[in-house]
Amino acid sequence: MSLDKAKDYLKKFDLDNKIQVFDVSSATVEDAAKALNTEGKRIAKSLSFKTKDKILLIVLAGDAKVSNSKYKALFHEKAHMLSYDEVSELIGHPVGGVCPFGINDGVEVYLDESLKRFETVFPACGTTNSAIELTIPELEKTSNYVSWIDVSTY
Repeated sequence: MSLDKAKDYLKKFDLDNKIQVFDVSSATVEDAAKALNTEGKRIAKSLSFKTKDKILLIVLAGDAKVSNSKYKALFHEKAHMLSYDEVSELIGHPVGGVCPFGINDGVEVYLDESLKRFETVFPACGTTNSAIELTIPELEKTSNYVSWIDVSTY
């Protein structure tokens, strides 16, 4: 179902035919890199957070980590990741398949500067065994992002 949501969403951009589905897991950065035969840092991982009044999805490079101090400086509160059980309900995709495509209404998407090092990156497509290769301009166009931010270290 989540793959269908992502696929239907990406169809609007004529990119649904670029989705790759694997016979193996791509749920972690390491698994996705192996399935795609690429470097882990090129995996665009999507991390889910909640603030007092909104749900955020931050897409960052596979080798990047969220810096608590940078996050707090930008969002004016401590970083609180969604729990495993909250992710599917609040984002619309399960853990391991979270991506900015076909997500629930009201989720704000931010793209982290760590992604700009690459010509193309590989976000998931709603399941623990799918991904798509996108250029940075394609990711911008399809993610409905609010803005580029710098909340990572790598």
